[in-house]
Amino acid sequence: MQVILAGYNVDKDVLEELKSSGRPRSDVTPETLSASYARISRDPRPINELRQVARQEVEKARKSNSTIIFKMGHHSIAEHAVFNFDILGVSRLALEEIEKFRLCAYTEKSQRYQKLGDDFVMPEEIKGTDNENRFSDTVKQQNAFYHELVGKGIEPEDARYITSLATQGQVGQTINARNLEYLFRRFASHRLAEVKQLGLEMYRLVEPIAPSIILFTEANAYDQQTGVELAQLTSKFNSGAKKAKNEVELVDFSRDADNKLVATLLHASTDLTFKKCLKQAKLMDEPEKLELIKSCFKYAEFYDRARREFEFVDLTYDLVVSAACFGQLKRHRMASLISQPYDPRLGVTIPEAITRAGLAREFEKIVNITNRTYNKLAAGDRSAAQYVLTNAHRRRVLIKVNARELYHVSRLREDKHAQWDIQRIAAGMSAAARKVMPLTMLFIGGKDIYPEVYERQFGQRPKVEPQY
Repeated sequence: MQVILAGYNVDKDVLEELKSSGRPRSDVTPETLSASYARISRDPRPINELRQVARQEVEKARKSNSTIIFKMGHHSIAEHAVFNFDILGVSRLALEEIEKFRLCAYTEKSQRYQKLGDDFVMPEEIKGTDNENRFSDTVKQQNAFYHELVGKGIEPEDARYITSLATQGQVGQTINARNLEYLFRRFASHRLAEVKQLGLEMYRLVEPIAPSIILFTEANAYDQQTGVELAQLTSKFNSGAKKAKNEVELVDFSRDADNKLVATLLHASTDLTFKKCLKQAKLMDEPEKLELIKSCFKYAEFYDRARREFEFVDLTYDLVVSAACFGQLKRHRMASLISQPYDPRLGVTIPEAITRAGLAREFEKIVNITNRTYNKLAAGDRSAAQYVLTNAHRRRVLIKVNARELYHVSRLREDKHAQWDIQRIAAGMSAAARKVMPLTMLFIGGKDIYPEVYERQFGQRPKVEPQY
């Protein structure tokens, strides 16, 4: 066996110093890795030699990349090139667009733990219009009340519910070139000018470094028109949003889920076809099924993921969540998630701490001012109007998870240290799941209660307990 470290992410400033020291370097590019790995399947030479050749022939490597991606359609080679971005001064609304891309990594500057200033983005769609002063005045009133709340002892994580989606944020992003190309294409077609500009700025930075693996970046009719036409075709079905009665509703799930999970476990551990496994699962008695599912967690600690067999059980939820809560929910990118725009007609989520402090009426006063401004803005551009809405405003979200991912959501978001808003939503999702698939959800819950859940089933606590 031989293992060679081929490369790793390096700070750009270090790379610039490397390129400028001594003789100029033309091979400081991730394209050589993509080109060398692309040759593995057809070139008999070992990988490390292919990398060496690619570094010596950068232009040839670039031509090879373009041919493989453009003519042969093998985009996967672009996944070997990885970029890190510091993204600052973008709105909370734009951050949601940045973090939609599934196969990337993000770490966002937290509004929960850090006090906010008064910075906000003035959208290009509103700048210079009759509504610019109204927008600015509304955001300044929101920010002033935020500082008033903090001054009266309300924690920043609760006070931020009155701040707008125009509030500036920061995020560190790690993304491979294949997904970056997808981001560029989507951003070029986006309705918000801020998102379009962000895509252009990011492209300007990487295009000189890796031109051969980022090819399809232009706006296109598919991204620009499909959603618009769908909205036109379905507009007659709109009935007017109303304040939601249920924040969490389980609208679809795998039928006979417990038997399906048992059958999947049988399939993974025997030589039976799945059809025979499903028939056998239905013949098994309850204690036998229970023992099989318990065995999946016998050696599991709170940080272990449920087995992959749990992915064959699906659940779909219709949720109504605040912008603050959505900021947590959207991080679960292995789920399938689509969302409607934020809509004042769905009401707002007011933190309990603000209600207890007797400040709910003042909070609602700022919300009412915000809603009036939104209605003025929405008459011209509904997408840009969302900038003025607050972290308390809500949207409707459709989310599909498999049982394995729901366990992950529950472990993180039902934990006592999780943010209270997502705790409520996650707890509601778990409770609804337990009702329809009790065996599958036997060990679900926040990581703080996992030792108790484990002890109820096995009569002893797990080896490792969460440390707080």
